Amino acid sequence: MTIHLPAGSDRIDLMLSFQRMVEAGSLSAAAQQLGTSQPTMSRRLQTLERLLGVKLLLRSTHGMQLTEEGQRCFAHAQELVARWQTMEADLRGPADQPRGTLRVAVPHAYGQEQLVHPLARYLQLYPLVNVEWTLHDRQPNFVADGIDCAIRVGMVEDLSAVAIRAAQVRRIVVAAPSVLQGRTLQSPADLASLPWLAASIFYRNELLLQRVDAPATQQLLEIAPRLTTDNLYALLTAARQGLGLGVVSAWLVDEDLRQGRLQHVLPQWEAAPQPVSIVYPHARFYPAKLRHFVEIMREAIPHMPGMRRS
Repeated sequence: MTIHLPAGSDRIDLMLSFQRMVEAGSLSAAAQQLGTSQPTMSRRLQTLERLLGVKLLLRSTHGMQLTEEGQRCFAHAQELVARWQTMEADLRGPADQPRGTLRVAVPHAYGQEQLVHPLARYLQLYPLVNVEWTLHDRQPNFVADGIDCAIRVGMVEDLSAVAIRAAQVRRIVVAAPSVLQGRTLQSPADLASLPWLAASIFYRNELLLQRVDAPATQQLLEIAPRLTTDNLYALLTAARQGLGLGVVSAWLVDEDLRQGRLQHVLPQWEAAPQPVSIVYPHARFYPAKLRHFVEIMREAIPHMPGMRRS
């Protein structure tokens, strides 16, 4: 029996759609990532099942599950799509210009301004690319969120991802003058009795400080934070209000320190610098839009304020 494919679809598109359905965990999530509708994804699934003559997915109110044939089809889809993309890149060669939509997740503190400068250069150089710029500080889920690339401050825990270390960012202890009240502070132990603010993405009840002139000299400080938040700007605002000490990226408080709204506490001690990494999923093929974005960010990040090379 001959299967006539709907206009505008082919077998590669059907396999790509099926692969994205499985990876995203639902037809609606896959539709969002591919810029189409859930009914369209459902029709593509039905067409692929008719074409192959087997049931690939079992759907219910509790989600969807791959059949045995669906599991084998998914493995073939991954290999087929990767080979097709590799062939396209090889044949296009220098003509493989960045194009399409690139979805990027960046930290709030950097994504609002500093990273926008190299982003603007990227968009100027490659006019056929559109970027979805998402700001959040949590670990990205590349499949569920449909993210192509992320810039992360802190350790990268996803062992299945590629993580390119671009730089390090200094982190210092600050507080409003009202918190310190003229106290003489000589060592991290003197900070334990003071009120604290915690950035949950970096520290909660313990804080490791190290001497600037001798990083191997470290001291672990136990704290009982009055406020814990996952947003550095919220922590910074609370610090300005005199609610407690906090650890922030040094560049973020330059103006506060100059204006006297905050004071640098124990300048001879700092929290360990945090790595800044460009992260993206492992793949056999990386599209030009991603490759060139990584190159530009890798070059720009070490020169941003408050950064130093790893």
